This record gives sequence, structure tokens and C-alpha cells, in this order.
Amino acid sequence: MRFVLWGTYCDEALTRRAPYRQEHLAALQQLKDAGTLVTLGPTEGSTHVFGIFEAENQELVEAIVKGDVYWRHGIWTQVQIYPWIQAF
Repeated sequence: MRFVLWGTYCDEALTRRAPYRQEHLAALQQLKDAGTLVTLGPTEGSTHVFGIFEAENQELVEAIVKGDVYWRHGIWTQVQIYPWIQAF
């Protein structure tokens, strides 16, 4: 099943994320390689984050987000996850 993630970044996200960026990208690459992450990235200006995950259930996606270094250090300030039905 696919899930859409939509969330917000903290103020000064580009500066505040710097110490955690490599860890964040490495974890995302592992998720991508495993087929769990379809895509993820910021909006222009890094005010919001958008992602698509392939997972057994929403709880798994929530656990992935809560384990991400950006969530743990307040770079992502709010995240909403929705089951998604791909029409096209």
C-alpha cells in the first residue's frame, strides 16, 4: 500500500539540518533500496516536505518518520501521513 507524507520544516531548516543531513540521506537511501521509499524531498524554499512510501501499513511509515534524524532533532516540525490510492 502507498502512503503520502506531507509535513513542515522548522525555521532556518537549511542551516539547522546541516549536522544531520548525511545521516538523513543515508537512511533515505536504505529505504529507497529496500523499496519502502518511492520519493521524498522538500518544496522550494524548504518550508514543506513531501514523500511517498510503499509499506504494509501506516504504523510502519509513522515509525520510519519518528526514527528519522530530522524528526528527532526538530527539523521536521509536523508530519501528516495519508493512505494514497494512485489513480494514474
